[in-house]
Amino acid sequence: MRPIKSLTLVTLLAVLLVSCDDFGDLNNDPNNPSQVRTELLLTNAQRSMSDVVGAVNGTLYVQYIAETQYTDAQEYRTVNANFNGWYTGPLQNLQTIIRLNTDEDTRDDVLSGGSNANQIAVARILKAYFYQMMTDRWGMIPYSEALQGRDNFSPAYDLQEDIYADIINELKAAVAQMDGGAGVNGDILFGGDMAQWAAFANSLRARAALRIADANPTLGSAEFADAVSDGLITSDVMYPYLEEANNQNPWFARFQTRTDYAIHETIADYMKGLEDYRILKYANPAPNEIPTGWDGEVTFDLIVGMPFLEDAGNVTNDEISFPGAAIGAGGPAVGEQGAPLPIITVAEMNFAMAEAVELGWITGVAADYYYSGIEASWNQWDVYDAGNFANYVGQAEVAYDPAIWDEKIGTQKWLALFPHGYEAWSEWRRLGYPELTPNPFGVGVDPQIPRRFTYPTSEATINEANYNAAVQAQGPDAPDTRVWWDVN
Repeated sequence: MRPIKSLTLVTLLAVLLVSCDDFGDLNNDPNNPSQVRTELLLTNAQRSMSDVVGAVNGTLYVQYIAETQYTDAQEYRTVNANFNGWYTGPLQNLQTIIRLNTDEDTRDDVLSGGSNANQIAVARILKAYFYQMMTDRWGMIPYSEALQGRDNFSPAYDLQEDIYADIINELKAAVAQMDGGAGVNGDILFGGDMAQWAAFANSLRARAALRIADANPTLGSAEFADAVSDGLITSDVMYPYLEEANNQNPWFARFQTRTDYAIHETIADYMKGLEDYRILKYANPAPNEIPTGWDGEVTFDLIVGMPFLEDAGNVTNDEISFPGAAIGAGGPAVGEQGAPLPIITVAEMNFAMAEAVELGWITGVAADYYYSGIEASWNQWDVYDAGNFANYVGQAEVAYDPAIWDEKIGTQKWLALFPHGYEAWSEWRRLGYPELTPNPFGVGVDPQIPRRFTYPTSEATINEANYNAAVQAQGPDAPDTRVWWDVN
């Protein structure tokens, strides 16, 4: 019996040892890896770009879109906004990419995301992109002391002038540090093509430089010219939505069960009056205007914009045009789920160069860049026809006039930036064109289009000293307080 007992004991020990090994493997959850995948962090950060290009409030302020039922936002009653999600979401993901690719203890473990230098460069570019959007919306924000986690729960607010200077430096330094190693993985914008990332960064730098044209023309001039010399985008940069619910166009999503947004009367009437064919893409026909036996051809007379009303509910859905399927909207079951939205376009860059010529920043013919901007926008929306285009730009309202270049460029840029509300709102604030009439039913005795968002209400309590310092430096925490570059 003793040999049998000994064999049994050995077998039991072997089983236990195997079991221990198996148990150790079970502790490794493949869905929650202990090693951070930087390519997943990059994808996740890029997905937050949709919340910039697909946002609603900016489109209401520049009168691209009108609210059809609940009108608080277009009446300037919802000007308070929380910026915390940008810090804890995309910015923290990008900062983690930079940290992991910089730390000697981790940089070799994250090479699945691309070369260390290229990963850091892309993360810096995207951080600059998000920070510019944020400072344009709020003005002074936590910047140099942000993203420190538990080391600093009460970051100071930086002057917008300093933020812009650093954003520009970051974009320039990011391109300079790109190496010949592997391009970034997890990249839904450019598929890891670092040449395209460089052109994107240069174009963002040109955008930022132009934004400070009135506030710091010396820096703006030098950086704009340098960005153009380094090379701008040659094709539109669009956010790539998919035909599936988790990555669908936000305008498409908004119209699945509701019809809260129509094309605004301001932009609709202006474009119809000039026979601007882009409005046929921006908006769908108003059902009441569709004649019996309609052949499906959309014409200008079928587009009806939504006006400002004291009671928007007095207008029925059949009387107005909803945003067009080209941007993903169009009413229930009508829109395009995977329709892309513009992040930065060739049209925008052409208008920027037209302005830079007028400012004396670069050489060239401003009128040529201006007309190229309009043509690029018509091509972007697939409405270009040589005859129609010639008729359009030949009108006195459209034809370039260097004596009023700011009005001409500002108005055409407003038309071309549709539906990127935040960018259009920033450029409207900077240039002052087109001359938009505020909603007469807006809040206050003399309603005015907001010039900024007010800070999160929590900042006045949990970050009181720094909040108060920002208000002291910038002005009252109110929507009519202008940010540093907004001097027109």
